[in-house]
Formats: sequence, structure tokens, C-alpha cells
Amino acid sequence: MKLVAGLGNPGKKYAATRHNAGFWWLDALARAAGVSWRHEARYHGEVARVPGTGGDGATGDIWLLKPATYMNESGRAVGALADFFKIVPADILIAHDELDLAPGVVKMKFGGSASGNGV
Repeated sequence: MKLVAGLGNPGKKYAATRHNAGFWWLDALARAAGVSWRHEARYHGEVARVPGTGGDGATGDIWLLKPATYMNESGRAVGALADFFKIVPADILIAHDELDLAPGVVKMKFGGSASGNGV
């Protein structure tokens, strides 16, 4: 992966709601990687860069993104960062809540619909 985007909704009204599960997961990833968030207006959200780990240069940087848009507009943020760094869809992972899954259950899939999340 070259871009991992965690979806949620901005503002205090949504901060403690399950809809922000993507934000929470990315916050945990950023803590584990020891990286900090910074607001980037051109990417419509907060970004963090995890430096590449491959000594041979095979593993490039990974961008973490928390869009500052509402979930149904998150494609604007993901698209802006992906376009700038020339990241293809196959190298993007989107983390979001899923009401069809019980809390604490994770499902990973490749492809499929955006489930109305705008990405």
C-alpha cells in the first residue's frame, strides 16, 4: 500500500461515533509508526508520512490520510493525494465502519463498491 485512508466525519458531533472507526484505526497506525499528523489543505485533510522501510529502496513511503470532509465527500481528499503522488487505486487501502459487521470485527476485500462513502 502507498496510501491508507481512514474515513470518518469531522467535528465534535461525530468524534465518539462508530462512523469514525477509520479515523481511530489510522490514529493507532500513526502512533505505532511514531508519525505525527499535519493539516494539508491541498489534500482536504490531515496527513502523516510513514518513511519507507526497505534498505534497498524497494519499500517506499506510505501516506496516511484522514479526510476533513464528510464521508460522502471523502473521494475528493483521497483523489487529491493520490493524483499528486501518482498512486494507483490498487495501492490504496480505505478503512471505514461497516454497520453489517459487529464492533471489533474486521473484513478486508479488494475492489467492490464504495458503499456510499464517496471513494
